[in-house]
Amino acid sequence: MNEQTRNSSRSGGRAARRAARATALPEHLRPIRPGMEGGMLKVLTPAQIERIHQAALTALETIGLADAPQSGIDYLVGAGCILGDDGRIRFPRALVEDTIAKANRSVTLHSRDGNSDLELSGNRVHFGTAGAAVSMVDVHGQEYRDSTLQDLHDASRICEHLENIHFVQRPMVCRDIADNLEMDLNTVYATTSGTFKHIGTSFTEPSHVAPAIEMLHMIAGGEDKWRERPFMSNSNCFVVPPMKFATESCEVMEECIKAGMPVLLLSAGMAGATAPSTIAGAIAQATAECLAGLVYVNAVSPGAPAIFGTWPFGLDLRTGAMSIGSGEQALLTAGCAQMHHFYDLPGGAAAGASDAKLPDMQAGWEQMCSNVMAGLSGLNMVYESAGMHASLLGFCHESLILSDDLIGQAQRCVRGIEVTDETLALDQMAEVCIGGPGHYLGTDATLSRMQADYVYPTFGDRSSPKEWVEIGKPDLIEKAVKRKEEILSTPSPARFDPLLDAKLRGRFNIYLPA
Repeated sequence: MNEQTRNSSRSGGRAARRAARATALPEHLRPIRPGMEGGMLKVLTPAQIERIHQAALTALETIGLADAPQSGIDYLVGAGCILGDDGRIRFPRALVEDTIAKANRSVTLHSRDGNSDLELSGNRVHFGTAGAAVSMVDVHGQEYRDSTLQDLHDASRICEHLENIHFVQRPMVCRDIADNLEMDLNTVYATTSGTFKHIGTSFTEPSHVAPAIEMLHMIAGGEDKWRERPFMSNSNCFVVPPMKFATESCEVMEECIKAGMPVLLLSAGMAGATAPSTIAGAIAQATAECLAGLVYVNAVSPGAPAIFGTWPFGLDLRTGAMSIGSGEQALLTAGCAQMHHFYDLPGGAAAGASDAKLPDMQAGWEQMCSNVMAGLSGLNMVYESAGMHASLLGFCHESLILSDDLIGQAQRCVRGIEVTDETLALDQMAEVCIGGPGHYLGTDATLSRMQADYVYPTFGDRSSPKEWVEIGKPDLIEKAVKRKEEILSTPSPARFDPLLDAKLRGRFNIYLPA
């Protein structure tokens, strides 16, 4: 084969591969998709899981939780808990085990348009945002500034376009709105008008739930439609570790349950500060606290949709700083996922956030490490998996976009390796090696599987150094900036009908411009 023929062959093969890759695949043939089964990674043995379970039951029975609101005391004592003279509520083993047996084993988190519902059960894995950061990362100035309502709306709009971001829990707070009620209501508006995907939010006071639910009824088209398909859930820090109820948050939780809103039972202890410094101890305490929450939820409404949100965080014991990008954090999250599976309960935990201040190499290794381990462990909801920096203090739109690529690769790891007669490819080996071309480039078998088996980065650069120079040495951050500007230059597909928008603005004080 002469040089011209060889170059033509290479060019033709590359062109064929690019053409095949540009062809949209049917949904069932996509190499990755929401809800793929994880669970291959087991960081805890069955014996270790049982010991953590027994430790959690002992903690609930002998230590209990303090500071429940009176309404919570009434619910819990009515369910069989014991109120001690010290004001702590203790949970008999049999009550906890009975609650686990009767709890909702599968939760569907609905989307507003019905096209991206999430089924939480078994080892199904979903990645999304979260974090409630107070600052935004400016990648050009390498500075931090207060996060705003517009930033939150823009993050939701960006997420709507990212295939590997499956849900949108509030990733930042609106620091430009001083009044907490106005902030809570505008958070609902900004996120739901930005994306159709399922949304998670929080409420600062119990009285804020009712007007927010009224807004959601209007968006859904009525209370009946809302209750049939609630497209927003409540992220609820119902405990203040160690082993205390968060009084107002519990009251918020009660109101959300009554309104038909799914609840994330979120226990976020800091290992070494508000939770034991050991990984096993931090998991045990978080498990105990969430089991208490599970009893609480089912005392209010048996079978209500609740997500077992064990979120213990790592701590750098040298400085007292959060170490959410650490290997210890990845182990905490993977271990929590196994506890969820042990109870056969829908669960979520934190992974994919970084201690790095910018989307740099440190952010990349930290985000990938915990995202991959969370996915491989079969965690139902991987919260904070995209865009989070500075140990949850900062959120970055560009990092959110780049995280979509990163999570795509993590999901390919979750999918694993299929071993069948077809994938073992003995027939291909014979065809290629005996009288064939001696390579697999461009064969029908290769082309037929190149999209179904492989995940290709949108922004990651796989060009040769020579090609990289020829195309202008593209910068990863600048490519993300360009994509952000493209998304935000067009109206959100999730924006409200003008008549509905006018009604919402007439009823509520909406800060976003019309």
